[in-house]
Amino acid sequence: MPLLALGLNHQTAPVALREKLAIAPGVLADALRELAAQPGVVEAALLSTCNRTEIYCHVEAGAERMPEHWLAQFGQLRPDQLGAYLYRHRDDAAARHLFRVATGLDSMVLGEPQILGQVKEAWQAARQHGVLKTPLDRLFQQTFAVAKRARTDTRIGAHPVSVAFAAVRLAQRVFSALDQATVLLIGAGDTIELAARHLADHRVKRLLVANRTLEHAQTLASRFGGIALPLDELERHLPDADIVLSATASRDPILRRDMMKNALRQRRHRPMFLLDLAVPRDIEPSIAELDDVFLYSVDDLEQVIDENRRSRREAADQAEAIIALQVEHYMAWWRASGEQDTLRRLRQRSESTRDAVLARASDLLTQGKTPQQALEYLAHTLTNKLLHAPSANLRQAAMQGDRDLMQAAARLFDTDSDALPDAEPHDAQHPPQTRRTG
Repeated sequence: MPLLALGLNHQTAPVALREKLAIAPGVLADALRELAAQPGVVEAALLSTCNRTEIYCHVEAGAERMPEHWLAQFGQLRPDQLGAYLYRHRDDAAARHLFRVATGLDSMVLGEPQILGQVKEAWQAARQHGVLKTPLDRLFQQTFAVAKRARTDTRIGAHPVSVAFAAVRLAQRVFSALDQATVLLIGAGDTIELAARHLADHRVKRLLVANRTLEHAQTLASRFGGIALPLDELERHLPDADIVLSATASRDPILRRDMMKNALRQRRHRPMFLLDLAVPRDIEPSIAELDDVFLYSVDDLEQVIDENRRSRREAADQAEAIIALQVEHYMAWWRASGEQDTLRRLRQRSESTRDAVLARASDLLTQGKTPQQALEYLAHTLTNKLLHAPSANLRQAAMQGDRDLMQAAARLFDTDSDALPDAEPHDAQHPPQTRRTG
């Protein structure tokens, strides 16, 4: 049964497609249950961030395309509309991909720390909703250990540059003097909090924080000397903003074209810099068509982030070496767990055969047969039943010249040994009693 990782990210798909497949926290539980209910899906986890939507799952043989079909259905797309943008990894490649994602090696910002927390949230959600079993659960737990080791043993996490930092750096290029700018932040999550911290370091002239839950906006604004606004007052304060950064979990746009046209009119067309860090997007894309507006999405941060990526390449190579070794360790456990399943099935089948033969031997006693006759039946029948399938397969192997199977059987059953096994293993503390003769 293969282990799969599939999805799309900032490297393979534009934001317009990623936002169709973004899985909001409010629908995550239903999405997990629907995915796990697909034919052949044994266990699954979903990871959805502004830069990626991914499925990690364990499926039965022949069901490899079911997760992909489900993802297309979730985004209300045909499979052919999605297929060209997807990456697909199997078994060891799937494990390697998750390790790289959690370590920040697959991020837009190389080594960014936020993704590890998002992977942990995906794991916790899958556990909470009962769609995770031992193989995938173990993979995620090993993932966290790998990410921790990579950050401890290399400099991949040194001087982390977040998407929020890159956003502020881009704003600084447009408005060289941030201390003269009024900045409006929409949202109150981790990305906005990081942006607020960087903006406070640059001593922006005025910081406004708007959020649907006013209490959250007040908490954030008070930490960085800003002013909190309820989201329904956004349009009234929009003309004051030179820079707008938005990152919410809204399924619908927060800033509409008509709102922006009114704001520009009140500003007498002084330019505004808008940066939309949300997926799905918070700012209507058509706003970019208006004069005096500079609108950027999260995909436009590549140039700023490339500078960081070059400086971390050596640390990334060291982290890749750690990941390669840990992939081998996980796959060794994966293969061994599959063999354990074979051993369990072999033992269950043998015990079932034993119980059936023992029941028949007991029936013989109740029918008046002597104990000796019942024992002979038990020994003869049990031997024949347990050896029937191996004997038939070995005869077939001999006829086909399959020496590998014949040699494996000789090693497995130790046919070269002259020693006979004891009927009962001896307890070292209670050796067998010596019989006395008269």
